[in-house]
Amino acid sequence: MGLNPFVIQMLEQLKGRPSICEGTPEEGRAMLAQTRAVYGDGPEMVQAVTLNLPSRGGDLTARLLVPTDNPAGLIVYLHGGGWVVGSIKDFEALGRSLALASGCAVLLPEYRLAPEYPFPAALEDTEDALLWCFGEMEMRFGNALPLIVAGDSAGGNLAAVVANRLAGRLPLAMQVLFYPVTDCDFTRPSYAKHGTGFPLTASDMRWFFELYAPGGDWTRPDISPLRQPDPSTAPPALVVTAEYDVLRDEGHAYAAALRAAGVPVSAREMTGVPHGFIRWHNLMPEVQAEIASIGAQIARACSETVKP
Repeated sequence: MGLNPFVIQMLEQLKGRPSICEGTPEEGRAMLAQTRAVYGDGPEMVQAVTLNLPSRGGDLTARLLVPTDNPAGLIVYLHGGGWVVGSIKDFEALGRSLALASGCAVLLPEYRLAPEYPFPAALEDTEDALLWCFGEMEMRFGNALPLIVAGDSAGGNLAAVVANRLAGRLPLAMQVLFYPVTDCDFTRPSYAKHGTGFPLTASDMRWFFELYAPGGDWTRPDISPLRQPDPSTAPPALVVTAEYDVLRDEGHAYAAALRAAGVPVSAREMTGVPHGFIRWHNLMPEVQAEIASIGAQIARACSETVKP
């Protein structure tokens, strides 16, 4: 399918803008923060509070978004940004939209970023947030809600890795991965086909990896979950890819690897769009519809989890 007309217009507006890898991490974070106003505040919530969670790295700030007095589940959402840029402030509007669509509460943890805090800091924060939720959320909501881990891009990477690491320790109902980073192979065809001219370039991805961890660690399953030798104990997965994305092929490969290991997998691809589309909830009707469909799928998984 050809590019969506909205995407064509957006790419025209972005012409001449330097790639994120051409600047510093601080400049990249500022560039992403400038987009907050474009995405708005998101839907109103019954409750939206800032929490401080205990973690190995000290207190971890998180934002809890509750769409209803009786949420169907709890989604721990890890934001994207290559492990280097991004903040829960940049993704709160998306979290609110996902909460409304699924009927689930959404927790956005402010995990530590590289290069100031390289691997495994973000992964440790993710694990600690999930374990805290499992131990504490029943007290907050009055019952043990189905627990889901989700994320986009590098956040999808963290979600996939932690879903494997905590298998058998934490009863996750589902993992929801939006265009996740699952491998360190920059030679896949989607890198060659979509590596330039889009918001996320092949050079950006290499820059993110270099800032996140030493090259000798990139093939570890805790960084490249596609290399997990046995993902069979992972929770059911929803893997969402973008047609015009350097990460498209590894997203497909990860869904196939989980399926081959016996993990229930649902795979979706948004056509006509590049990496990052999930934040465009108030800009493209097609993305609104996609979030609504994904939210309904999450709600069904929560309903099935709590059945006697």
